[in-house]
Amino acid sequence: MSSAKPVVGQPPVIGQPYVGSMSRMTWQQFPAHFGGALSKELVAKSMMGTNLLDVRISHYQPMAYVECHTHAVQEQVYYVLEGEGMMTINGEDYLLRKHDYVWIPAGAEHGITACGIEPLVFLVVSGPATDDEQGAA
Repeated sequence: MSSAKPVVGQPPVIGQPYVGSMSRMTWQQFPAHFGGALSKELVAKSMMGTNLLDVRISHYQPMAYVECHTHAVQEQVYYVLEGEGMMTINGEDYLLRKHDYVWIPAGAEHGITACGIEPLVFLVVSGPATDDEQGAA
């Protein structure tokens, strides 16, 4: 158990508790994300050294999307904060709105598209932190 004080308002220190501000994180367009599908990494292996989870907040402009894809070992939870999105899971479409959430098991094909007139804002929590067998160990 770590007794170290959290790092506050500075870059994270690997393995140390961290108190951060989303506004300090950089928007990124990750591979296979299109049309203004942006995310900020809040908790990531590369930032904190965690092997257990990855947390991102995403902001998709209308019509922005991530291609359908699968994860070998990661499970994911999507939680919608604002807007509307069409989540495709194994070829079936599901409309998601504010406060809806979805659990995606490893191996399920999935993608999401912002389909409303306002941006889609959602959290994605993934575990383990990376989608490779070694990252899961």
